[in-house]
Amino acid sequence: MTTERLPIGVCLRTIRAEPGWWLESARRLDAAGYAGLWAWDHFMGQGEKTVPVVESWTILSMAAASTSRATVGPFVANVMNRHPALLARMASTLQVASGGRLVLGIGIGGAQREHAAYGMAFPDAPERVARLEEAVAVLRALWAGGPVTRPSPFYPLEEAYARPIPELPPPIVIGGETVAGARLAGRIGDGWTTFDTNFEANLPAYLESLEAAGRRRADQRVIVGFQGDDWLSDERLAEAPWVADPRGTWARWREAGADGAIVLARTTGDVDALVAAVDRW
Repeated sequence: MTTERLPIGVCLRTIRAEPGWWLESARRLDAAGYAGLWAWDHFMGQGEKTVPVVESWTILSMAAASTSRATVGPFVANVMNRHPALLARMASTLQVASGGRLVLGIGIGGAQREHAAYGMAFPDAPERVARLEEAVAVLRALWAGGPVTRPSPFYPLEEAYARPIPELPPPIVIGGETVAGARLAGRIGDGWTTFDTNFEANLPAYLESLEAAGRRRADQRVIVGFQGDDWLSDERLAEAPWVADPRGTWARWREAGADGAIVLARTTGDVDALVAAVDRW
């Protein structure tokens, strides 16, 4: 296997998946040299309500313990799924336990039926955006050590702590598929992630937002995701560019402005193909 870390992460699907398969796949991809291991943050199947679903934070924690080099992270955490003070506790613990390998992807979410099933609030998009911005502020305040007392319409804190304090806080990468999402990432995130279908169109808005906020592009982590035509389908990776020509494909997206990529693997066959593709790197 390569000793070089490929600038490519792999999102192993959590819907219609089992924990044993997920962990074994994660170990293989880490050994092969992939940069990161990512998990969808869902609680139920989408449409197929009774299919098995792997819970993201549990499996990412186990994956961090089962691997040695790859980063781990949700792609992306839904801000409505966990109070940000709880998320700060989870993330700081995982960051310390993993030796600093957590990347916290987070966005406004979109699985309304899932929230209804679980009795969880799912306000309109403008409020979820406001909550995301406030959640990022809460995360950073708690990772600074505390005590934190701050008023908020959504997440007020009083004498709050979140220890252990991570020596290096996890980078917060904002998931945003719209122009507004790209601008939000530029304003508050340590990075931005979106999909190949809109990355190049929305990158200028992200860069403009960074500049307006007086923030440096060199300090950011920009990651483009690849999920094929249907993220819930059984579409195979065997003929995908990331398998056929991983280095050439990466060069194309690096030139377009990305710092990294995330490729979706749905099956053992996909993992086999990605592991074999390392020999073409």
